[in-house]
Amino acid sequence: MTPARPAPPAAVTVVGIGADGWDGLPESSRTELRAAEVLIGGPRQLELLPPECAGERVAWPSPLRPAVPRLLAAHAGRRIAVLASGDPMFYGIGRALAEETGAPRVLPHPSSVSYAAARLGWPLEDVEVVTLVGRPAARLAAHLHEGRRVLVLSADAGTPGEVAALLCDRGFGPSRMRVLEQLGGGREHTTAETTADDWARTHPPGDPLNIVAVECRRAPGAPRLGAVPGLPDEAYEHDGQLTKRHIRAATLAALAPAPGELLWDVGGGSGSIAVEWMRTHPSCRAFTVERDPVRAARIARNAERLGVPGLGVVTGPAPAALAGLPTPDAVFVGGGLTAPGLLDTCWEALPPGGRLVANTVTLESEALLAAACRRHGGELVRIAVAHAVPVGGFTGWRQAMPVTQWAVQKAVNPSPGADR
Repeated sequence: MTPARPAPPAAVTVVGIGADGWDGLPESSRTELRAAEVLIGGPRQLELLPPECAGERVAWPSPLRPAVPRLLAAHAGRRIAVLASGDPMFYGIGRALAEETGAPRVLPHPSSVSYAAARLGWPLEDVEVVTLVGRPAARLAAHLHEGRRVLVLSADAGTPGEVAALLCDRGFGPSRMRVLEQLGGGREHTTAETTADDWARTHPPGDPLNIVAVECRRAPGAPRLGAVPGLPDEAYEHDGQLTKRHIRAATLAALAPAPGELLWDVGGGSGSIAVEWMRTHPSCRAFTVERDPVRAARIARNAERLGVPGLGVVTGPAPAALAGLPTPDAVFVGGGLTAPGLLDTCWEALPPGGRLVANTVTLESEALLAAACRRHGGELVRIAVAHAVPVGGFTGWRQAMPVTQWAVQKAVNPSPGADR
């Protein structure tokens, strides 16, 4: 008996569609939708198709992402068209389908961001785009800088109110806001411009299909947070366990974050190193390990307030709490250096090319770093910072405790006998 052959993989085409529905589609997209045996999309998108699109209609379940491989397998061998809002490859389902199928055929439509920029007269290359679809509003905080323009992709009708509340809470209440609804459709509408401070009073929730346009204005007296590491110490809630501003900037320079990289921040304290690592690029990721539950909760609050709510906070002692974490690109050890096996565990977890930076102010830990430097190489640096303070009627220097820092990169091709 000849064994049954597996069904061929599904032929998938992703079709972008806007609020103007069928009327706004080019003929190439219409042809694909007419020919599809299976039409997959959100209920709202499926309702935009006319009866001449006769394929079986399948609405995405929730949560969507885990359902993608299951639905594709269920319809293997059939001609599938997946509907997506606007440009499928811009914060759309096109990414998930590309991960599953390799390279689906994509027929894009103008995105809501393109429509918004056109309506506002904003050059798109000068605009920050932040999506809050399935993501916390706190992400927006990392993009707030005086004079910058931001387009926020909304999850629903409540998102503009969340955006206004966050702007006010973070010292950007004077920012100018407009909400653009049903872009490209017959019911397109743009609200009158107002400030975030006035939004809740003047604007009830509107259409759920919207994008929020923000022109950032910082309130007088609100703290200024720059785009590079070394935020003011006052930006953090802390109990004294905080890598201070100048040491923090030097530490991040040694860690050298790059887009997409992952950091372990061991002995998190207030989480400042991990927070500022993640603020360098939206794709940077980090886990911070802190044994004290009170401090761990404080780290989570700092991460949310400073715009990186995705920071992973692990509560427990290192090195035991490091077990099971994803492989890091870099490790920072800011506390607990004398814990048995900690430094060796961190070193062994690094892949070739990974970086390790450790700071200490004690002689005991400094001796450990000196021994590690002899074994693995790298650079030992002592960093001393002094602040000018009043001395009677004059001014003098108050020296902070010097910090010994070891920074090392793991060899890509270690020589024979290395680390012995």
